Amino acid sequence: MEKGNLSIHSENILPIIKKWLYSDSDIFVRELVSNASDAIMKFKKLTELGETEAQDEKYAIRVIADKEAKTLTFEDNGIGMTADEIKEYINQIAFSGASAFLEKYQDKMQGGEIIGHFGLGFYSSFMAADRVQIDSLSWQAGAEATLWECDGGIEYEMSVGNRTTRGTSITLFINEEHEQFLEEYNLRTTLTKYCSFLPVEIFVGEQEESINDTSPLWLKQPSECTDEEYKKFYQQVFIDFNEPLFWIHLNMDYPFRLKGILYFPKLKHELEYSEGQVKLYNNQVFVADNIKEVIPEYLLLLKGVMDCPDLPLNVSRSFLQNDAQVKKMSSYISRKVADKLNSLFKQDREQYQGYWDDINPFIKYGCIREQDFYSKVKASVLYKTTSDDYATLEEFLDRSKTDKKIFYVSNEQLQSQYIKLFKDQGLEAVFLTSQLDNPFISYVENYESEKEISFNRIDSDLSDALKDGETSENANQEEVEKFFQQALANDQLKVSVESLKSDTVSAVVLLSEESRRMQEMSRAYGGGMQGMFENQETLVLNNNSKLVQTLFAIKDDPTRKEDADMVTMQIYDLAMMSHKPLSNEQMTRFIERSNKLLERVIN
Repeated sequence: MEKGNLSIHSENILPIIKKWLYSDSDIFVRELVSNASDAIMKFKKLTELGETEAQDEKYAIRVIADKEAKTLTFEDNGIGMTADEIKEYINQIAFSGASAFLEKYQDKMQGGEIIGHFGLGFYSSFMAADRVQIDSLSWQAGAEATLWECDGGIEYEMSVGNRTTRGTSITLFINEEHEQFLEEYNLRTTLTKYCSFLPVEIFVGEQEESINDTSPLWLKQPSECTDEEYKKFYQQVFIDFNEPLFWIHLNMDYPFRLKGILYFPKLKHELEYSEGQVKLYNNQVFVADNIKEVIPEYLLLLKGVMDCPDLPLNVSRSFLQNDAQVKKMSSYISRKVADKLNSLFKQDREQYQGYWDDINPFIKYGCIREQDFYSKVKASVLYKTTSDDYATLEEFLDRSKTDKKIFYVSNEQLQSQYIKLFKDQGLEAVFLTSQLDNPFISYVENYESEKEISFNRIDSDLSDALKDGETSENANQEEVEKFFQQALANDQLKVSVESLKSDTVSAVVLLSEESRRMQEMSRAYGGGMQGMFENQETLVLNNNSKLVQTLFAIKDDPTRKEDADMVTMQIYDLAMMSHKPLSNEQMTRFIERSNKLLERVIN
């Protein structure tokens, strides 16, 4: 038996590893299984090079939990190690490498700053074990099995091992706080999380059914994959039995290696926008979800897998943010997504339009976040119109009768009266109904500033096409405004009279687009600017409405004052209801007043 000390500079390094990895208490499983996979792949390479004869055997990794002995064993039939190799790789290189790594990044270990733990490898096992044994037999002829043992301090023991077949067994004597990994369900869950697509079959206990897919779909050429395979893979990885809309297969070998599949899922409601999941792998080993330093932020709304073997995963995120290679990867991914969208739009517009309601949040968010992305896809951005079709910005401007002013609907039900006004006069508006649309249209206005276009909500202004000549002489603007202010007990109310082409609308409420956006900005900032932009609405009375004309006729008759006041309030509330929801108190008064008016009609 040989005893010795590990070549390290501090006895505290293992406690540091344990503390650092505490939030990822299952990481040792990934490290030990990926090391076992590496050992097998190295032996397979030796056979390919003819340095050893190919063995008629099944390469496999087996993970065995013994609840009684409280041990967890990781077995492989890979390249194995001699006693000298254990001294070199375990006692010296691995530990000194881990030591240097921790020394360099120790100040960045809080809050998940380090995104990968490759490089710690074997020594991550001490976070779950009080004692660790290695029993290994090298592939080399005449090699003798070697047993290595360490209790987590700086001392180790080496003696003759027990293995009779090539490969390595690593046994962890699990500590009390990690005994959950001795339960088969927990063990399988962890293995599935990290190793579902490892290139070597993994078995649990004595079972003969592997838990992983050794040839994931992303490794194939896109031309070799069928639609059914893509859909099945999506359902398998994301446990989502709704079919994805479409997907993008990434396959790049130069100047960096990157393979993966991005899926555009079908959304059920707007709240799902933030529930994407892009899984990052390194040589088929799972690393993390949604690493925005690698994947363009807007694409984190999608679902997908990416395998980046060239990515330096054992570094801090701050390093990734400034790494030129990572930036190239992110740009490549963004470009491929833009190419796919443009291709769909040009080759099958009808199908693309069918996708639009689901995919537009991703596209609009991407446009806002990345100017290059907007410049690539802007010709494929669609707007759903009140004519029940879809148009690009250029198409809509070409057929618009409102020049460079684009009217939009934010709530179809609430603004139905305005939509009818528009349709009756052959005018169009576009639907912009999501929370994302407000920043999106501001971005488009700014980016397309040379076109001098502006987006205006359908109740922000009256198009000239809706007006019918001059206001009648009997409609004195100042007098009417004063009357409405008194009846409604609101001396801040602004009132104007216009002759509209429709005689079915008694009044509408307008709020300028600028005022609306300032109010929305105030609400977005917690109401700190509240009050500065209130009371900006204007009540526009339609002089062609018989109801309005009748009101004008009786408003100065003292015997009809109650009638005139009630009708005034009713006209105001009806107009306001098409502009924004009434408060509970306003709605109560409206209903009571409506009942009174109906009683008067009947009597």
